[in-house]
Amino acid sequence: MTGFVFSEKPIRIERGEGVHLYDTNGTEYLDFGASYACTPVGHCHPEVVDAATSQLERLMYVQASYPNDARDALYGALADCAPGDIDRVWLCNSGTEANEAALKFARHATGRSKIVATTRGFHGRTMGALSATWKDEYREGFEPLAGGFEFVEYGDADAMAAAVDDETAAVILEPLQGEGGINPADTDYLQAVRETTADHGAAMILDEIQTGLGRTGHLWASERHDVVPDVLTTAKGLGSGLPVGATLVKEWVAEDCGNHGSTFSGGPVVSAAAGATLDVLQREDLPAHAGEMGDYLMGEVRDLLGDEVRDVRGHGLMIGVEVKRGANRLLRDLAIEHGILALPAGRTVLRLLPPLTIEREHADEVVDALEAVIA
Repeated sequence: MTGFVFSEKPIRIERGEGVHLYDTNGTEYLDFGASYACTPVGHCHPEVVDAATSQLERLMYVQASYPNDARDALYGALADCAPGDIDRVWLCNSGTEANEAALKFARHATGRSKIVATTRGFHGRTMGALSATWKDEYREGFEPLAGGFEFVEYGDADAMAAAVDDETAAVILEPLQGEGGINPADTDYLQAVRETTADHGAAMILDEIQTGLGRTGHLWASERHDVVPDVLTTAKGLGSGLPVGATLVKEWVAEDCGNHGSTFSGGPVVSAAAGATLDVLQREDLPAHAGEMGDYLMGEVRDLLGDEVRDVRGHGLMIGVEVKRGANRLLRDLAIEHGILALPAGRTVLRLLPPLTIEREHADEVVDALEAVIA
């Protein structure tokens, strides 16, 4: 029996260790998709496994209205590492839930309804988050979506300034677009958006579901641009693959965020796993390592395949290789012929999101495979 939402690939994964996955036939795959950036410290990191297992043996679940040590520790860890004066934490189960909460919090705190989002942005698949997601492919058949959303061109500070007014509750955008094709924003643009939202009393929401937790070479991509948003959302790699997300907010948003809740907010087991993940990320300085490995990998791809591809872009280990023909066929060849798993970001972009623990030999293996399937 198969599911009816996901199209399944012809590889049945049985286990994972570090930067590798293994199928039921024992075939080893180098994971350069990290299941959509969900395993930043590698598959089944011993410290994360131990933390989750120990918590599982003591207490599997208690609802968030009852204080719990694992959850409280995660609250503190996230507040401590959040950028600037962001120090309030809401826990949930996924990135789309984190963005859904961010939109609700902003509307309630400002008393306004208008949300400005950007072209090519992706923020999730629930009705509110989907309303902020630009591509028709995700929206078709689900209308009418939540109202009050307006889209402007990503990277155009003048268009953003024209769209944001005194009726705007929030602007939501990614500092580096993932699903939209690995499109980095420049610092001037993000700082201009920060100024525009502040001038109008609107919340700036940075969606760091994919860019956060060290992937771009900084713990948060916002740090690269010296921007502190009012709300920052994170998920994916936070629990090393276990379902957890977080909405991090400034005090002015938290103090008037409205009535929101979740049965499974910050469950003890996922909180323990997330706390251990954060500890490993910071103690081993994996954001800096991701920056070094990303610079090396992008440089090698450009040197070897510069004439064979349209573009190589990204930050850290969030890399897009824009090719001259369909990405899906190349992804198939990488997997079947070279044992490398990667992702698409649209029809012509190969997306590379490996664990942040890769070394140069892994990058070289990917570059050689890309040369074989592209050139």
